[in-house]
Amino acid sequence: MTPSHNTEPTCSISTFNHVGERSGGHPRGPGQQLLLAAAATLILGGCYAPMIMSESDADIVLSHQEISGPSPAEPGSFAVRTMFYGSENDINRPEYRDSVTIVTDSVDASKLVQLGDQARSRNDYWGFTTEGFPLNGRVWYPEGEGTFPLVLVVHGNHDPTDYSDPGYDYLGELLASRGFILVSVDMNFINGGIRGENDGRGWMLLKHLEAWKGFNEDPENPFYGMVDMDNLAVMGHSRGGEAVAHAASFNRLSHYPDDASLTFDFNFNLKSIVAIAPVDGQYLPTDRYVPLQDINYLVFHGSHDGDVSSFHGLRQWNRITYPNGGDFFKSAVYMYRANHGQWNTVWNSFDNGPRSARRLDLRYLVDREEQRRFAELYISSFLEITLKGEDRWRPIFRDHRVIGEWLPKTMYVTQFQDASFQALATFEEDIDVTTGSMKGVRIRGDSLATWKEGKMVLRSQNRGNTSSTQENQAIWLGWNNNIAGPGDRVGPAAQLELAIPSGMASGMDLGSGSSLDLQLVVTGKEPRPRADPDEDEAADDENAASRENEAEANEDEDEDEAEEEDAPVTPVDLSIEIEDASGRTARVALSEYGAIREPLEIRILRRPDQEAAAVHSEMVLQSFHIPVGDFGGINAGQIRAVRLVFDRTDKGEVVVDNIGFSQMDPSFWSARVRN
Repeated sequence: MTPSHNTEPTCSISTFNHVGERSGGHPRGPGQQLLLAAAATLILGGCYAPMIMSESDADIVLSHQEISGPSPAEPGSFAVRTMFYGSENDINRPEYRDSVTIVTDSVDASKLVQLGDQARSRNDYWGFTTEGFPLNGRVWYPEGEGTFPLVLVVHGNHDPTDYSDPGYDYLGELLASRGFILVSVDMNFINGGIRGENDGRGWMLLKHLEAWKGFNEDPENPFYGMVDMDNLAVMGHSRGGEAVAHAASFNRLSHYPDDASLTFDFNFNLKSIVAIAPVDGQYLPTDRYVPLQDINYLVFHGSHDGDVSSFHGLRQWNRITYPNGGDFFKSAVYMYRANHGQWNTVWNSFDNGPRSARRLDLRYLVDREEQRRFAELYISSFLEITLKGEDRWRPIFRDHRVIGEWLPKTMYVTQFQDASFQALATFEEDIDVTTGSMKGVRIRGDSLATWKEGKMVLRSQNRGNTSSTQENQAIWLGWNNNIAGPGDRVGPAAQLELAIPSGMASGMDLGSGSSLDLQLVVTGKEPRPRADPDEDEAADDENAASRENEAEANEDEDEDEAEEEDAPVTPVDLSIEIEDASGRTARVALSEYGAIREPLEIRILRRPDQEAAAVHSEMVLQSFHIPVGDFGGINAGQIRAVRLVFDRTDKGEVVVDNIGFSQMDPSFWSARVRN
């Protein structure tokens, strides 16, 4: 995708309201106002580098609206009420000390959270120790009869004195109006300069669920009989986004992995988790990343996140499996120009706190209300599906183009996979590039300039026990159909074939209601023309040498970039072909099923010299779902080959992953984009 340049440096004052106010225009305390005023002065007194962004295709991609009726981001029919519960031992939070409707017992978190040399100052400030952590929560709930699904949300790390739990008020108001009970859980007392505490955050969420089980069973409690304990979800932001995965894992364990003297007995019917710009791997139970299975998972991340600088949630997405089938699904969404803090109305624009105004370029960010509207839309529809069975919203996750009128007008990269997915090739099993994931599937390449498997990388390395990869293997495929030498000669289109053994398709129960799924992203590289097959051996040797020099040529790409900026770019497209046992073939263009893009351009920092050292894109795969019925004339039960045919663009390179088949949910057929 061609970057869009604002060629002149600018001096901006447009961020003043972001600096000086919280959402809604409520001023901060005097000390923070002074700090923020200083930050504003620095912004107003300095000039920005030219803006560099990917050219938006939102007008085309989001030009469809295939789902009718009010958006799931619109308020529902219930009046909303609020209240607080707490342990009454927090000397700094009057709402949890003096205004609680329900008094809760404190809990002993000392085996999970260690305060180190900060223990004394923290204990003095809060008025309690890790042996007496409070269970504090602010609640939004529907007014009316009935039982309602329960959803907990927990913030991440932030200045512990700038309380984070009020920052999900917009979600509380929306979800309660639509018939959910939402609790924003207070864990500000865990925030600050401690590390490795995300297991404690996850455990605390389960202790809150334990308290809610008691509320629901107590005839004297205002929530008696109101809570649908069979439909539970937990959500988390930043470190909280990692903590929800730990909560889901601990929920099914009998012992704490790092100290078996601490036993668990939770076993809640936790159906769904939502991770908002999460970290991953800051806590590693038994020194391993947390695996999860048989749970619904939604994760989203902003490209211009100035705190969690890479889409770490992709790693958890890849670790979730569905060995027992069922109706589960997982979804990942990458939102262009969204940041870290605007998901929370307290944090707002300044990732890493107000001081970050000195280093972050806020001009790139989408409007904060638009960013939160995206969160409302996706979280509400996800919970409606997974906790209430409202499957009419499911197409939103399979193909976001179906709700183009509801989405903020920016770009999105989306991933979706459900429990019905059967993988032909995930490229994870071995080092043999000719074998697939299912026994007997063989992979063949024809006329490819690049054919290799490798790990996908993250944009940059975050602090803590994390790595710089997505912990995910994929395949790199490059092609150039042009033939080297004089003239405009073009050879047969390069392709990759997955050959399927006889009988496998019928065993997979494939039919017109199935879909062929794959994930893909364009790298932006262009291999050299292929060797002339009619040349003699010497010419072949010369061509081989030129290929060896390709790596050196790639190193010079940055020097040539300025000269090539204005050159026309041909968008990458390719055909997907299916062949059945009778030899019948059918092709479709991949571009009919979603946007095929290069990684989106990212600039986060104000100073060009700092930004120059950064990686300016994140390689995020886009999921494509092609109904098998779109391959006209093919016997779906006798498919014997799937091919990626590079016949629509003469040269390019792509990364591909997770090729396989799944069953299309019935709701898809009533809401799909037809180009």
